[in-house]
Amino acid sequence: MVTAVRSAWRDVPPYQVRQFATLALAEVPTLAQDILREIRHEYPQLPLVLDEFGEPRALVGIRQSLEHFVTHLTTGPDRPHVHPRVFQEFGRGEGVQGRSLDALQAIYRLGVRLAWRRLAEIGQQVAIPAPAMYELAESGFEYLDGLVAESVRGYAEAAARQAGERLRQQRRLMEQLFGLAATRTRRGGSGPGTTGPGPAGIGGVPAALAERAARLGWPLPERVAVAVLLRPDRAAVAPAVAPDVLLDMECERPRMVVPEPDAPGRRELLGRAAAGWSGALGPVVPLAAAAKSLRWAGAAADLIEGGLLPAGELLQCTEHTEALVLLPPEELIDDLTRRRLAPLDGCGPTHGRRLAETLLAWLETRGGAPEIAARLGVHPQTVRYRLRQIRELWGPEVDDPDRRFELELVLRARRLRGELN
Repeated sequence: MVTAVRSAWRDVPPYQVRQFATLALAEVPTLAQDILREIRHEYPQLPLVLDEFGEPRALVGIRQSLEHFVTHLTTGPDRPHVHPRVFQEFGRGEGVQGRSLDALQAIYRLGVRLAWRRLAEIGQQVAIPAPAMYELAESGFEYLDGLVAESVRGYAEAAARQAGERLRQQRRLMEQLFGLAATRTRRGGSGPGTTGPGPAGIGGVPAALAERAARLGWPLPERVAVAVLLRPDRAAVAPAVAPDVLLDMECERPRMVVPEPDAPGRRELLGRAAAGWSGALGPVVPLAAAAKSLRWAGAAADLIEGGLLPAGELLQCTEHTEALVLLPPEELIDDLTRRRLAPLDGCGPTHGRRLAETLLAWLETRGGAPEIAARLGVHPQTVRYRLRQIRELWGPEVDDPDRRFELELVLRARRLRGELN
């Protein structure tokens, strides 16, 4: 059984409490001035922000908090406080200015210490018992915690607002960057430095885009690579990328613009930041051609979703050139496959696949039966038999350079899709 702790403050006669509160409230204006003066002496860098009436906001906050705390004593120090909202403004101001809350909390502690010194004097003056004053001191520190919590709330709101605004600015910058190629095409531009009418910025980048980047604090790089990511789930935490990497998490497929991706250690850091995500990093291109890198990264992401490229990591498009060249134009490759591999239609699926694998090995190596047999893991005589069949099925086509090239294309595409070994 839990025994309720008796409140020493509640044992103080009501007339003494009223007497204490009356004297304390009368002291509030002077005490607030004294506290602010001492704070500014200890923290001269503290900005003195005025409210709409020309009064320092800090002075208003000190006075309101003192009045609220003292008035609250008449109802009992154990009742919940409703803290002055001006302390949210203090925290919000620290967040907007990019400062931490450490100095603000130190200032609050100084103010409480100075206030408690005067309240203790008044307590002695009206003969408040020591146990009740100790309880009042505990209530004062709880009240301080509440003021800090209000400031933290305002600080967090400011930080969230700033982060949200920065992300919006990043998205606008990225969209503007990706739209450069289309803009240049519409204006009839040509050449890497062409931007069409209007003032040009750095490296073929329009001045308007350069200005937006400058407002965001993003130095224009010479070269970039664009990544397209696939969400592991809807609640996935955004990759912890470096501050100079532009990130758009609002898309169904999040996108990143990575400046100077060939800088030492950049790709390793990017891979660690995107751990747990699937996606692809497009080729490195000049800044004004970022849309090209985006296009290849998107194509690779399509193949990852289709199971044709490995998932669970950030792939480099340049390491999967063959798949990106052969697999995305699916209709064209399928049509060419039907025409060039038509001779296999009557061979049955198993024998047709073996002939196709033998043909591909021959096209890639142009070696003899022993070399092809070693590659396929079969007997050389089996390879000779299959090559004779291939000659019978395709005839002189296998000696035509253009036909051989097309056959190798379609057979490599089939192997990339897992249809051939």
